[in-house]
Amino acid sequence: MHQARKTTKRWLLAGGALAAAAAFTVTALPSANASSPADRGHRSQPVTVHVLSPERRDNTGAEGKGWFVDLELVFHDKAIHRTGFTAPQLTGPGAHNNTAPFPGLFSPGQDESLPGLVVLDSTVTSQAPFAGPGTNLANLFNLTGVTHRTAHETRISDTWIVGNPIAGTDTDSVLTVAVVDDLDHDGVYDDAPGVVPDANHDGVVNAADLQRLGIASDVVQVPFHIDGAPVA
Repeated sequence: MHQARKTTKRWLLAGGALAAAAAFTVTALPSANASSPADRGHRSQPVTVHVLSPERRDNTGAEGKGWFVDLELVFHDKAIHRTGFTAPQLTGPGAHNNTAPFPGLFSPGQDESLPGLVVLDSTVTSQAPFAGPGTNLANLFNLTGVTHRTAHETRISDTWIVGNPIAGTDTDSVLTVAVVDDLDHDGVYDDAPGVVPDANHDGVVNAADLQRLGIASDVVQVPFHIDGAPVA
């Protein structure tokens, strides 16, 4: 099921302009790992994060780019307005930035469409506009939308095709994903920072720092490799 979902999104985002992709309709497939109302009582956190791509030990991309981050977030017992989700988006760099039919800003930092999400990569550059591995990459995601809604849960899918080698080439890397807790106690998950601080002052930004910040989900970490070889 996950492979079918990834294939659908890649067909939308790759091989042409993002604007052209808006003409197609995406049918969300059920996730094999998504929760059902029957097992909500066994969850330790109110949000479940599924990282569909990259998978552990994947060798991704070419020349450090063209690889995907594909997520599904499952919010348990939350009405959609409490998830922090504000609107679907189809966005990207240049002419695709913040344009119809589903506008969204495209830059590092907190995502205005899903402002509780944090996505980190351990090898991200410190060259502006990035601030190293603590940079929240959530606002670089291209395609965000609601894939399932019931009285008991909301599922949101979020996909990013990495257009530049911002995390290096021919290097091992670790993707870290979580949803930040309701830090201001307004009932909405919309408190992700633009940059996650090194809260424990150990010289790295990782899951331990997110735990100190406060999270509503487990922290999911995926080790993978970014390929440096060209396509041909």
